[in-house]
Amino acid sequence: MAATKILFLRSHLKSCSVKKVLLFSFLYLCINCAHSQIAIAVYSEKLIEQKNNIITDQTILKIDNLGLKINTEYPELRPTISADGNLLFFIRQGDPKNTRAYELPNSQDIWFSERDSTRKWSKAVHLGYPLNTYFFNAVFWIAPDNNSILIRNAFINGDYAGNGVSMCYLTEEGYWSKPEMLQIKNFKKYDQGRQNGATMANNGRALLFYMTPEEQGLNNDLYVSFPEPDGSWTEPKNFGKTINGKNTNETTPYLAPDGVTLYFSSNRPGGFGYNDIWMSRRLDDTWQKWSDPKNLGEPINTPEIESFFTMDAGGEYAYLSTANDSYGESDIVRIKLLEKERPDPVILISGNVYNKKTNKPLSANLIYETLPDGTLAGTGTSNPTDGAFKMVLPYNKNYSIHAQADHFFAISENFNLDSFVKAGYKEIHKDLYLVPIEIGSVVRLNNVFFDFDKWNLRPESFVELDRVVKLLQENPTIEIEMSAHTDSRGSDEYNLRLSDNRARSVMEYILSKGINSNRIISHGYGETKPIAPGSSEENHQLNRRCEFTILKN
Repeated sequence: MAATKILFLRSHLKSCSVKKVLLFSFLYLCINCAHSQIAIAVYSEKLIEQKNNIITDQTILKIDNLGLKINTEYPELRPTISADGNLLFFIRQGDPKNTRAYELPNSQDIWFSERDSTRKWSKAVHLGYPLNTYFFNAVFWIAPDNNSILIRNAFINGDYAGNGVSMCYLTEEGYWSKPEMLQIKNFKKYDQGRQNGATMANNGRALLFYMTPEEQGLNNDLYVSFPEPDGSWTEPKNFGKTINGKNTNETTPYLAPDGVTLYFSSNRPGGFGYNDIWMSRRLDDTWQKWSDPKNLGEPINTPEIESFFTMDAGGEYAYLSTANDSYGESDIVRIKLLEKERPDPVILISGNVYNKKTNKPLSANLIYETLPDGTLAGTGTSNPTDGAFKMVLPYNKNYSIHAQADHFFAISENFNLDSFVKAGYKEIHKDLYLVPIEIGSVVRLNNVFFDFDKWNLRPESFVELDRVVKLLQENPTIEIEMSAHTDSRGSDEYNLRLSDNRARSVMEYILSKGINSNRIISHGYGETKPIAPGSSEENHQLNRRCEFTILKN
C-alpha cells in the first residue's frame, strides 16, 4: 500500500508547480511518519480558474480564506471549530515558534484564534505548554461549552505516555490543565498502524477513532468507544462494513452536532480523487447501521486529498485545509454547504450557572437527560470563573437540564424540543441556578408535570422527583415541605383543592421510595403565594409550580 501511495505522488510531481512539489513532499512525509497526519485538502485547477467559486444548482458556493491573522507561509492544518463558531484550534507546521522547530522542520504545534463581536478573527497564538510538547500535537475536539478539549497523545499528569487521547480542562486562572489520558480498554490492540486520530460527539458520550490493528498498516477503520460509570471507556467498536470498506482507508471522522450525521475522509471507490469527504447518517444506537455514504462532490472534493472536515453547531459552513490559492502550503478555509450536505438542525443553549442565594457564578457540572425515560443525553461543565456554559440539543426530544455541585440542589429547566417543528438552527440563552442545601432554601421543581385539571403525576416527572429522593437519602437529617401553587384563574376553593392534591401526589411518590413519613409534609397554597404579578400567560406559568422548602438540615 505504501508503494502505491509513493507511485501516486511521483506521477503527480512531474507536472506540479514549485508550491505543489513542496505540498506533495509534505504529504509523502506524513504518510511515512507514525506520529504525523494526512492533513491537507488540495483544490483542483478547475476551482483555481473559477477563482474559488463554483456554481451548483444555480447556487454560487464560495470558499472563504480565513485570512492572514490565521494563515501564514507555513502549512495550517486540522481546523477544530467550537460549537459557537468563535474559537478555532489548528495545527501549524514548521513555524519557528513551535516546540521542536529547532530540530524538526515539520514540527506540528497547536495554535488558536478567537472571533470577536464583529466576527473577525484575532491573530493566531501559539498555545504553549502543557498542550504543546516535544511530540506532534493537535486538538481533536472542543466541548460545546469551550471548557474542555480532547488532545492528541496519552499523558499522565502532563507527561507523555504514548499513543492515545487526553482531556484538558479550563482552570479558574484561565489556563488549560495538564492533560490526562482517557483509559480505553484494549486500545493498543487496535492502534498498531502508521496513523491514528480521534474526535468526540458533542454530548461527550461517544469517542470516535481512526486506526488499524494491522502493524504498520495504512488502511484505517473507524471505531467508537463509550464512557463507563468508573470514568474509563469501552473497548473500541468497529463501525461496520457500510462505513469501513475492504482495503480502503477511512480517516478523520467528524460527528455533526445532531449526533447522527458523520463526515469522514476515505479513498473508497467512487470518489473524485485520492481521498474525499463522505457523509453518512447513523440509523440506530448500535453504531453498526449507517446510510450508504455519499460523496460531498465539488468544491469540497477534488482529484487531490481532502481531510479534516469540521463545522460549528449551525451546520451551515464547513472548515477544512486547502492549498488552493493559499498564502502558504495550505490554509484554513470556510465553505458554505448545500442543504443536502448539512446535518439536521440543533439548538445551542447558552447561559451561566449561579448560586440562587447570592447570584454569584458557580463552577458546576452540567447534566441533560431525556424525558420521560431519564436517559443521560450529555454532560458538560461551566466556566470556573463566570459560570458560563453551552450545550447542543438535537430536536425531537424532551430534555431536563440541571447543574450539579457539592452542597447545592439544582433548579432544573425543561426544553421540550419534541414539540418543536424543525425550523432550523437556533440559539437560546437560559441561566441555571443552584440552591444551597440549608434551612429556608426553596427549590422550584420545573420538571414536575400534571395533566390539565388533574393531580396524577405524569411519568416525565419521575426523573425530577428521583433527584429529591436522592437528596433525602444522602442527607438523612433533612426535612422538607412539598408545596404546590396555582395561577389566579379559577375560584379560591378550586385552586386550593387542586394544589393540595398535587402536593400530596408528589409527597406520596417520594414516600413510595422508602423515605420516612416524618421527614416530609405537603401543603397546597392555591393562588395565595404568586411569584410573578399580572395576568400575562408567562406570569401565569411562573405561578403554577411545585417546590419544596428545607425545614431542617
